[in-house]
Amino acid sequence: MTSSRMNPKVDEFIRNATKWKAEFEALRKIVLDCGLTEDFKWMHPCYTYENKNVVLIHGFKEYCALLFHKGALLQDTHGILIRQTEHVQAARQIRFTNVQEIIEMEPILKAYIHEAIEVEKAGLKVDGSKKAELTIPEELQKKFAEMPALKTAFEALTPGRQRAYILYFSKPKQSKTRESRIEKYVPHILNGKGLHD
Repeated sequence: MTSSRMNPKVDEFIRNATKWKAEFEALRKIVLDCGLTEDFKWMHPCYTYENKNVVLIHGFKEYCALLFHKGALLQDTHGILIRQTEHVQAARQIRFTNVQEIIEMEPILKAYIHEAIEVEKAGLKVDGSKKAELTIPEELQKKFAEMPALKTAFEALTPGRQRAYILYFSKPKQSKTRESRIEKYVPHILNGKGLHD
């Protein structure tokens, strides 16, 4: 692991970690051994190939993980990739609960990382056609008709933010609940913010 490729923001991230410190260090070494560029995005160590995101290291309460940005395109010959939620289309995780698991899996992890790099080299993209299946709830369509500025602001949001809002607004069975959710988030949307911003 050459220090010239190590990002000081990642040094700080690991130094300040209260959990998963040894796991983060082990994962960092493995990923850097694969020749990726270390960056710091979304408050996490992110590794890129020619400025394209390949893998991210992150920690949760129960586990830490390597997140492959286009994991859905990997072969997953060992059956270890996990889809974080049913709504995640491209990303997949490999989860760990201790540093020993990471050490034992090093050759497998490197193989997955190299495959992910090949996916980027080939310019492969995850088929986003599932996005078309999302239907804008009737209550939101009505609100767009009442407030054209809201529709413009909504369409300016990233596809992921639009998707999160549509899923959140569509979930309640009662129209009244859907309307109140939409009403609550109108200021967020008008300010260009996502559901969790």
